[in-house]
Amino acid sequence: MKYMTIFFVLLCLAGGLYAVDSLNVRCVGRALGGPCYATFTVGDHGYIGGGGRFSVMDISDPTDPTEIGHCYTPGLIQDIFVSGPYAYVADGNAGLRIIDVSTPTAPTEVGFYDTESSARGVYVSGSYAYVADRGDGLRIIDVSVPSSPSEVGFYDTGGSACGVYFSGAYAYVADGDSGLRVINVSTPSSPSLTGFCETPGTALSVHVSGDYAYIADNNSGLRIIDVSMPSSPLEVGFYEGTYVSAIDVYVYEDYVYIGGHNGLRVIDASTPSTPWQVGIYHTTDILKFVYISDDFAFVGNEWIGLRIIDISAPSSPFVLAEYDRSYSPVDVYEKSDYAYVATSFGGLRIIDISTPSAPSEVGFYDTGDFAKGVYVSGDYAYVAAGGLRIIDVSSPASPLEVGFYDTEGSACGVYVSGDYAYVADGEGDLRIIDVSSPSSPLEVGYCDTGGVAWGIFVYSDYAYVTYGSYMGDFRGLRIIDVSSPTSPLEVGYLNTSGNALGVCVSGDYAYVAAGGLRIIDVSSPASPLEVGFYDTGAFDVYMSGDYAYVAAGGLRIIDVSSPASPLEVGFYDTGGSASGVYISGSYAYITDEDNGIYILDVSYFNELEITLNRGWNLLSVPTTETQPWTLFGDVPYGYDPATADYYTADSLRPGKGYFVLSMDEDSVELSRGLDSYSDTLLPGWNLIGAVDHAITRHNITTTPPGLLIPPLFGWNGTDYFAADTLYPGKGYWFLSSGHGRITVGE
Repeated sequence: MKYMTIFFVLLCLAGGLYAVDSLNVRCVGRALGGPCYATFTVGDHGYIGGGGRFSVMDISDPTDPTEIGHCYTPGLIQDIFVSGPYAYVADGNAGLRIIDVSTPTAPTEVGFYDTESSARGVYVSGSYAYVADRGDGLRIIDVSVPSSPSEVGFYDTGGSACGVYFSGAYAYVADGDSGLRVINVSTPSSPSLTGFCETPGTALSVHVSGDYAYIADNNSGLRIIDVSMPSSPLEVGFYEGTYVSAIDVYVYEDYVYIGGHNGLRVIDASTPSTPWQVGIYHTTDILKFVYISDDFAFVGNEWIGLRIIDISAPSSPFVLAEYDRSYSPVDVYEKSDYAYVATSFGGLRIIDISTPSAPSEVGFYDTGDFAKGVYVSGDYAYVAAGGLRIIDVSSPASPLEVGFYDTEGSACGVYVSGDYAYVADGEGDLRIIDVSSPSSPLEVGYCDTGGVAWGIFVYSDYAYVTYGSYMGDFRGLRIIDVSSPTSPLEVGYLNTSGNALGVCVSGDYAYVAAGGLRIIDVSSPASPLEVGFYDTGAFDVYMSGDYAYVAAGGLRIIDVSSPASPLEVGFYDTGGSASGVYISGSYAYITDEDNGIYILDVSYFNELEITLNRGWNLLSVPTTETQPWTLFGDVPYGYDPATADYYTADSLRPGKGYFVLSMDEDSVELSRGLDSYSDTLLPGWNLIGAVDHAITRHNITTTPPGLLIPPLFGWNGTDYFAADTLYPGKGYWFLSSGHGRITVGE
């Protein structure tokens, strides 16, 4: 408990990288980004928000925008205003963030103010930042000392404050269903309502120019309001239509630019009472923001990221360049210092995580379709993206697709075991594909799951498939015997009350993300039984030791040592939509569709207790580092297959098994870290160690294939037994038919 307290206090003081809600978890690194909702330009620099990624761009050549620096915010960036050396960021639920951009290559947050609601818009004038704070109206923040911003006044607008513009002595607020609010802020500590004008739609954004306020009124298009008398604002013109929507608005010279459904519209409002459209740049997506600088429009949305559009001829706007960081990552797999990330809009991204605090993208492959799941084995990444794609990642900087199998449905998840890829194929149920020849994958088996197959985990001779229904009628867990891959057979199922998405199996239990974490006893595959439930909302789950790591609004860590009474013991709020989780060693890798990739330090939960019984024990060390021979107290004995004899070990190597004599019952705690390993294999008996999580013999491969002569044997203190599952901290006998290499843990 003392350690937990100290750890939590340090988190509060340091805030990880950011001041966020967390317990016993610390953020050490982030990568990629999310939806593009905001931009601001000053000279040759553009400032862009992509999820929580704040990017500084070199836009001196508008046809080739280039990121030159970035930092991260804890929320979802909604608006940006740059004044002097600082960028002021409306960061959604994380309030107002102040970023020093005096060195464009190294933007750095220097201060923040956590507003009451969700910061959606910001305008800075002089020493004050005016923040549209959704349900809490207008907040006025003194930013004269950027490192210590403080609120000096607020006004409850009565609606949902989405945008703000400052002009003269007034703040003009786009107040959602309450239209336009004109607030006198001449005395910042005592703002007061001067006037208002209802609009027929939902006021989302406002821009003031001269005597007029221009409102982006969502499905009611553009509204033009005369504010020459702030106490009596009056609508004098509008532009709307069946396919016209306005989400953001910007006024430049004689034109009003609105972004929304179907693209960017250029409106001539030189006569405010009769605005008319002079040009349009069509898009199939929804533009969320518009910013104009000289002859260029900067627009963005969730999916495509930033577009730069040439508007020098207002009647014929055309795109000059796109800068895409809105990848929407959904799944992740870690292997050998790389994170392989499946994204909805960016294919497969490969991130170098050898330095967790400074992850960097080193390669990518455009899958041409939404990538929904990824599994890495050997030199290949198996990606669920419009089917099964097999990508050679032996050179992470230059991934190359070498094989593809077009499944019947929409591939959602993939798991590889031995020579087979098991695909949760959406409406196409379970597909089993022989990938022994990666360039020529071939379907060899199929099983009807009765619903939309979302997730897949293979353990021992069974495939555990989560399924749901677009209509919500059929959802739960299917257990399928795949001991004969060509003839898979369902042997058991359990319906759940929520769509079942992610699944992970460890020992006798399946852990299912289905409206929360569901713990299902699968010791009898024909009769699975839910024995525990933790209500957290869940999209994915990964098991390590006694903990379930759940993607649910961030990372939730659930102690499942007592399956009937799961207990949350740690969390980290990512601020967006966490969808995938992978644990390796001391780190959790979280995909957040809105905010990119999070690398979280979960070392607090990384301890593994290895129990020693009285008498002889067969043990191993599930760490990446060699341990001293004194770790277990007495002299350890290894086995040399070259001489077929035991030897006294002077150290304990990962991947090896050792006999240790203990005079009493005892235990040793070690930090996990050995996710997998590879070692030399000799003919005859080999004494091997386990990795830091439970695996089956199907997670052991040999080169060349087929050297393993089953079964493996474990030691229970008095007798040998045939072992199908290898547990952390234990050692096992392995009979090999020849020379080669063994890989354990994939």
